Amino acid sequence: MASNYSDLRGKTALITGCNRGIGKDILTKLASQGVNIVACIRTASDEFSAYLNTLCENYNVSIEVVFVDLSNPESITFAMREIFQKKIQIDILINNAGVAFGGLFSMTSMAKLREVFEINFFSQVQITQYVVKWMRKRGCGVIINMASIAGIDGMEGFTAYGSSKAAMIYLTKMLSKELAASGIRVNAVAPGLINTELVKQLDNKAVDKMVGQSSLRRLGTPDEIAELVVFLSSDSSRFIDGQVIRIDGGM
Repeated sequence: MASNYSDLRGKTALITGCNRGIGKDILTKLASQGVNIVACIRTASDEFSAYLNTLCENYNVSIEVVFVDLSNPESITFAMREIFQKKIQIDILINNAGVAFGGLFSMTSMAKLREVFEINFFSQVQITQYVVKWMRKRGCGVIINMASIAGIDGMEGFTAYGSSKAAMIYLTKMLSKELAASGIRVNAVAPGLINTELVKQLDNKAVDKMVGQSSLRRLGTPDEIAELVVFLSSDSSRFIDGQVIRIDGGM
């Protein structure tokens, strides 16, 4: 059960990649705190639409779905203009969307590297550039970037994914210094192995080895990541800025 962050009620969060996994839990927990949501997703399903309707009814919030293809810069521009034209005020930006790719350096093509960076880094930068303009005009805002311990520890077999997350970490540190004077805080969350579809794509032996190396000796849950994101979105974290917070069970 999440803590009660009353200062979040009535604010609006834009979240990318929030129709499954960690993003869906972040959306759910923020909605439970009375936060209105702009859900940026590529495709929708009847099941997800019904889920959003339930959240709106249960927590008395609004959820605006915006369709965007993060591999297409023009699609991002169109989506951001749609948000601006609807005069939606963004208080919190959560750059959560991402794709995973495991492969040794020698097995990673330039095409795959560009594909991963396009979604995990360049698209997030493009979205952030739009949102920062809106936040600066109001003199406040919170940006949370989803990084990974793969972007910190230099894990074998994660050339593309780890490099893209390392870029997000640098972006976080740089933006926190550039935007602090505008009242905008920027932090990153760096999860370890979390029980999502991504883990299911990994070799079981590799997963078991990493879990065995952790202090808590288990996978994390999307719910646990979402709890941290909600905290960082709130005024309870108002003196935290430019940080990359590991949440990895003691890796």
